[in-house]
Amino acid sequence: MKLDATDHRILAALRRDGRITKLRLAEEVHLSPAACWERLRRLEVGGVIKGYTAIIDLGAGEPRTTVIVEISLSSHQQADFRRFEEAIAREPAIVACDATGGGIDYMLRVTVPDIDSYQRLIDRLLEQPIGIARYFSYVVTKSVPLGRSGN
Repeated sequence: MKLDATDHRILAALRRDGRITKLRLAEEVHLSPAACWERLRRLEVGGVIKGYTAIIDLGAGEPRTTVIVEISLSSHQQADFRRFEEAIAREPAIVACDATGGGIDYMLRVTVPDIDSYQRLIDRLLEQPIGIARYFSYVVTKSVPLGRSGN
């Protein structure tokens, strides 16, 4: 999809404030509400805008521990990847999963109340026949704000 300067202004405004009203968005990008709405729909239908989300601070309510986990599988058939991905999708503490190339297969981001909860999760995963050969855990000591919206 070819994007012009107005499309880029719409996307920039949405990155700054995903909850902006359509009327305010139209004003900000200097379009009529109807023209802005039409462009917004085109960006959504064209897949440029995949969805709208909220940025949640899990630590705001109660103390949380975040752990980054490298996972390597023992076998690399398509069925092995599918079985692993289906198993971790059922775990609410796993808040992100990226398949990677190179020396490891997956990077997980796990958010739990404490280290004991994390260890119970890992023990549960290791007991399942999902092909985990090895894992490495890295406790997050601080999240560094990057000053960009959408991250």
